[in-house]
Amino acid sequence: MQQQVDAGLTNRPPIPFEADAPFLKVVGELPRELNGTLYRNGPNPQFDAPGAHWFVGDGMLHAFHLENGRASYRNRWVRTPKWQAEHDAGRALFGGFGRKLPGVPATATQDGGVANTNIIFHAGRLLALEEGHLPTEIEPGTLATRGYCNYDGGIAGPFTAHPKIDPVSGEMLFFGYNAAGPFTPALSFGSVSASGAVTRFDRFEAPYASMVHDFIVTDRHLLFPILPITGSMQRAMSGKSAYAWEPEKGAYVGVMKRQGNASDMVWFRAESCYVFHIMNAWEDGDRIVADVMQFEEAPLFSHPDGSPTDPKKSRARLCRWTFDLAGNTDRFTQSYLDDITGEFPRIDDRRAGLVSTCGWYACANPDLPMFGALSGLVQVDGNGARRGHYLLPAGDSLSEPVFVARGDDATEGDGWLLSAVWRARENRSDLAVFNATDIEAGPVALVQLGHRVPDGFHGNWVAAA
Repeated sequence: MQQQVDAGLTNRPPIPFEADAPFLKVVGELPRELNGTLYRNGPNPQFDAPGAHWFVGDGMLHAFHLENGRASYRNRWVRTPKWQAEHDAGRALFGGFGRKLPGVPATATQDGGVANTNIIFHAGRLLALEEGHLPTEIEPGTLATRGYCNYDGGIAGPFTAHPKIDPVSGEMLFFGYNAAGPFTPALSFGSVSASGAVTRFDRFEAPYASMVHDFIVTDRHLLFPILPITGSMQRAMSGKSAYAWEPEKGAYVGVMKRQGNASDMVWFRAESCYVFHIMNAWEDGDRIVADVMQFEEAPLFSHPDGSPTDPKKSRARLCRWTFDLAGNTDRFTQSYLDDITGEFPRIDDRRAGLVSTCGWYACANPDLPMFGALSGLVQVDGNGARRGHYLLPAGDSLSEPVFVARGDDATEGDGWLLSAVWRARENRSDLAVFNATDIEAGPVALVQLGHRVPDGFHGNWVAAA
């Protein structure tokens, strides 16, 4: 591991253990109002699977519990059917996207997912999510896996890692791609009420089979980006990349009214691009405005022939999409708001789908030769203009920042940002707590772990009851 640190590589290799740390050292002072748990999720394969994409590693949950200025930590693998089958076999059985490894018996349990991308709390349930399977319910506190959640049969098939919770109604909106089977262009979508009841579950056909990681929700519309990381059963069966970058397919975004039908979907088009994550979106009269982290070319995936995408274009920047619903055009506009490379955008979730005045995202240091390493934070206003910028010491990297409001009645953006930070020289991690309105001042507190929290994807704060 030290060789990897010295070589300037990212904090991606898995850790081989589960642990509990009931009393963690705190440098500085944790805000007393921070009472709850930060849950994080990310790939942490139990066994090495030759040729497996990083995206398909088993999910591992990391929970930082903060209470009255004290901090504790716990991590656990999500025990999906895949994880359990491989644990019982003592070896890797699957290489991702349902692919069995050579020599695996035909009777082996099929790939049951990895639940490695996000973790959310809604209607009393803590759910570990990835985009190929149903949500996996987790027991808060212990992190024990309870099994798949299908809301008493109300939903079926894939479920997004990025559902949206309406801050006004408490309703959760979701979608799933490959809804008619692997590498199909069908998408499902629906909603779960604040009380946990499925109120809608429907389906539509997209222009082509695409990896649809995130979607857009405003108070009156749903938007579904169909962007050209394409899925192909033929490629998967022939041993090539199941998902690949095909820019000639073009970029589509389907727009439908939240109370409308899939048959009323209107498709807008634009120059080919890829977006993993949405910062926020809102209505502006007859327009819809969405701020996204846009790549000119998709990273981490090759062209269908195996050739790589252009590294100079495979970096995300904050970009504004605008849809004119009253205009005589099927095109939407794309305008970059900043040139700094970044990912994992977050807002004050109390403004989700509404006009917002602030946001944050993790950024890369352009002066360091560490492609893909996120080594700082950016704070922006409602127009995407930079209002703060913080960089870590050389070599360190951080995870998605999660906003926590100071209280239910706090003004928008008044609170803290929480992010796990990898200290490369010490090969361990801190939980860093920033004043969200003054990130340039650096962390107000650091919760120090004795080991690494590997690079992951997403997390959320769950306040104490």
